[in-house]
Amino acid sequence: MKKNFTLLFLLFAFVAQSQIKGVVKDVTGKPLPFVNIFEENTYNATTSNDLGKFELNIKTPGKHVIIFQYLGFKTAKQVVDVGPNIQPIEIVLQEEEITLNEVVVNKADNPANEIIRNAIKNKKQNSSKTARYTADFYSRGIFRVKNLPKTILGQKLDFFDEVIDSTRSGILYLSETVSKVTFQKPDKLKEVIVASKVSGKDNGFSFNNASDANFDFYDNYLEFDANIISPIADNAFNYYKYKFEGSFFTENRQQINKIKIIPRRETEPVMSGYIYIVDDTYAIYAVDVTLTGKQMQNPAVNTLNLKQSFSYNTNTKVWAKNTQTLDFDAGMLGVNFSGGFTYVFSNFEFPEKFEKKTFTAEVVRFEENANKKEDSFWNSIRPVPLTDEEINDYAKKDALQEKKKSKVYLDSIDKKKNKFSISDILNGYSYSNSYKKWSINYNGPALNTSFNTVQGWNTSIGLSYFKNNEDKKTYYQFGSNIAYGFSDETFRPTAYFSAKLNNKSKSFLTVFGGNSAVQFNPEEPITKLVNTVSTLFFKDNYMKLYEKNFATATFSREVFNGLNMSATIEYAERKPLFNTTDYTVIKNDDLYTSNNPLLPLDEFNPAIVKHNLAKFNLVARIKFGQEYITRPDGKYNLGNDKYPTLLLGYEKGFAGSEDNYNFDKVSARVLYNLTLGNKGITEVNIKAGKFFNADGISFVDYKHFNGNETHVMMGTSYINSFNLLPYYAASTNDSYFETHIEHNDKGFIMNKIPLLNKLQSKLMLGFKNLAIPDRKPYQEFSVGLSNLGFGKFRILRIDYVRSYQDGFQGDGVMFGINF
Repeated sequence: MKKNFTLLFLLFAFVAQSQIKGVVKDVTGKPLPFVNIFEENTYNATTSNDLGKFELNIKTPGKHVIIFQYLGFKTAKQVVDVGPNIQPIEIVLQEEEITLNEVVVNKADNPANEIIRNAIKNKKQNSSKTARYTADFYSRGIFRVKNLPKTILGQKLDFFDEVIDSTRSGILYLSETVSKVTFQKPDKLKEVIVASKVSGKDNGFSFNNASDANFDFYDNYLEFDANIISPIADNAFNYYKYKFEGSFFTENRQQINKIKIIPRRETEPVMSGYIYIVDDTYAIYAVDVTLTGKQMQNPAVNTLNLKQSFSYNTNTKVWAKNTQTLDFDAGMLGVNFSGGFTYVFSNFEFPEKFEKKTFTAEVVRFEENANKKEDSFWNSIRPVPLTDEEINDYAKKDALQEKKKSKVYLDSIDKKKNKFSISDILNGYSYSNSYKKWSINYNGPALNTSFNTVQGWNTSIGLSYFKNNEDKKTYYQFGSNIAYGFSDETFRPTAYFSAKLNNKSKSFLTVFGGNSAVQFNPEEPITKLVNTVSTLFFKDNYMKLYEKNFATATFSREVFNGLNMSATIEYAERKPLFNTTDYTVIKNDDLYTSNNPLLPLDEFNPAIVKHNLAKFNLVARIKFGQEYITRPDGKYNLGNDKYPTLLLGYEKGFAGSEDNYNFDKVSARVLYNLTLGNKGITEVNIKAGKFFNADGISFVDYKHFNGNETHVMMGTSYINSFNLLPYYAASTNDSYFETHIEHNDKGFIMNKIPLLNKLQSKLMLGFKNLAIPDRKPYQEFSVGLSNLGFGKFRILRIDYVRSYQDGFQGDGVMFGINF
């Protein structure tokens, strides 16, 4: 009975809640978007939409004083009598009269500088007032595309055709969330998402959340792709100039100073625009700033505009952020995007402290059925009305979604996608049954052909089956591949089965077996493409291979949050391979090295002899402080940049065809990214290990280090490989200690150097060290520039490297591509 009374009370409270609705305009009748609207002396707030329309939920009937606050306009008060038949209201805001004589400071000084100094001086005190809070949170995100091209780099771009109009423009993404937020500075967060809505997806979960809206100008930095310096950071005067543009008074007779923010150097991670500071307390009243893609170090972005409005409560005497908007326009490869996010905080409470277990590793949790709320729920709780464009997008995509679920529709889409052409024999082909969520995939030889001196020209084809479970976010697949070497005239077939068994525990199973020609270093430090070019055009055949007939199985899962365990068992026959061709494109008198990495001039003695061995490998990956999001369909790990990641490994070789092949090895690895404010990021990768009973083991089982002799680096391998170390010069069956450290200045230094700052590059400083017994330590020092290129295409990197081993060894220039 008590439960029934509780339910009735909650239902009555929900029904009794009323909405004040209306529109905000200027004196010419133009709608005013994103007006900060709140109930006086409360934190019950909302904002107007693009068309100036607003809705504000009121919990109790009677007269309420509503405040309308908008930058550049006088703040307005409206007394509204909330009852059962409340009518929409229209609010007209007058332009603000900003005066220049309201601030009294030393005339010899720039008045804006004095205000900013006081804002910096008082920011700790002002920030502490909102150091702990709970609040209701609403967010809406929208992405639009305009004049979308039909092809990009020769590839059809037709997967948006059903949601855009004839001009190839329209909304690509529209979503909303409603949540309860608990926050404690600097970064403790707990968010419970009550409702989530994604246009066109009845099972969709919006990625909008409160942590994405946590742009705090009281902090020294605002986190984007680069740490943007706040206009009231401790060192703000090193990056900004300020201009006092006048002041005005709020409805409570509080004086607000309008300060223009002017970057000293446009190439640095700074912003431009305005910050509004409350006189006397020097709290933030509002901000309206713009960043460019260059300043954010995101070349795809053209501009990004961030606005925040704060409201004042005379009871708590706290200025709290009620509304925030984040608008952007971006583009690349002829695709132009625009959009933004609207955030509304309301019903703040500021407790003196939280209970000890308030904050856990779970930072965001979606309530069960959060994505199943009816329209009636959204209409009653949504603080910002939808525009006609957004209403139509929901209606259009919801109808399209129902259509897309039908077998007739999915079959028609598959019929179009499943068309076969002669070129698919080389490029690959996929046959899908979208209704039953399976596909059969054929991998053609076009992208799987390469050259090495063991197999000559070699290629492979593959056939696989894939089955997906969208509700559980699991899948399984199986398939086979057949590789063939035209010089050694050998077929090498393999087959595999893999499955994602559980999306919450991240359980994976893989079974793999067959015959392969593989590199001695299982991390494959030289790619097939780089080796093909190096071999055919420079006669540098760095790839060294052996043959493996094998069967292996791997199972991994998250044991508990932050600890992932992976176990692998393998039985293999290993056999030596020899060069079978001396073919080259560029003829010269140089000879290819042998396939023996230990004896490069010996074509007769192999690095290994035929043998069998079983291996067991256990790896524990520990992510300290790992945070995560919980959704009904699974757990999504976020990591935690404050702490390193630790990997511990144990490997055992056993059941060898001879006892000397058996061994034990323990290993450890530490990965850590350290952000140094706006001064860049330092990446650290440290590895160590020790073999036991390994004097006579096969060269296959040695610890091999990721060397490089090609002067080409691809992808993110910089922090995991050496630049000039020969591939197998330091391979060991004893102990080892390996260090890779790289600092990316994120433009901190380069942006300050005249002329060089035009490159928009980043300074890269590197150090590498390798220590093994009976060998002098090997070291590399490097300096380079990344983010090189033209316009928005900045994928190039150049480094100068110098190596030492008991004195100077050599130097070289490395060329890299980072996508």
